Amino acid sequence: MKILKLSIAIAAIITVISCGSSSNDQAANKEGFTSIENEIKDKFGVDAYYTDLKIINIQPIGNVVSTTVTEAPESMKMGEWDLNQGTWKQNSEITLEVPEGSKASDFMFQLDEKISLSKLGELVEKSMKQLTTEKSIENPALSLAFIKFPKNGAIAETEYAIKLEPENGGTSFSFYYTLEGDLIKMDY
Repeated sequence: MKILKLSIAIAAIITVISCGSSSNDQAANKEGFTSIENEIKDKFGVDAYYTDLKIINIQPIGNVVSTTVTEAPESMKMGEWDLNQGTWKQNSEITLEVPEGSKASDFMFQLDEKISLSKLGELVEKSMKQLTTEKSIENPALSLAFIKFPKNGAIAETEYAIKLEPENGGTSFSFYYTLEGDLIKMDY
């Protein structure tokens, strides 16, 4: 009987911990985006390839992750997936077309040391601080963060893009960064 009670208690703790770390309630910072990246890797594997990856913050729902991904780039087949409130849903399947003589993986990226959601989260924090300092906007909120991968597959041209809005609405501000984290431009 004691073992059964202990097993139930452990199961309840695991459920609470796993529910608490859902992507929808992760903070718009390095740690929160690292958690989201881990959820993505848990679903698709560490060797998956992407052509699109974005985090959309919708209040009061929280973060919605949208991605186009494949585990086998040579198949030329990719799935469009959304992660919303802890549930993955495939929206469609697409077939990639690449120029003759090219490899499909040349037009895709992986989440690794070159491109990461951890870096994107770090840049969201940096953008929020800049907006607070330069425009006196307190508590800017994340609207959208994504990896802007070039259609030509030139990884060096990849950008991190971030869209922030004042907490109570108003003008939105977009920030674009290089892979190294250098600001390219800020638009509003």
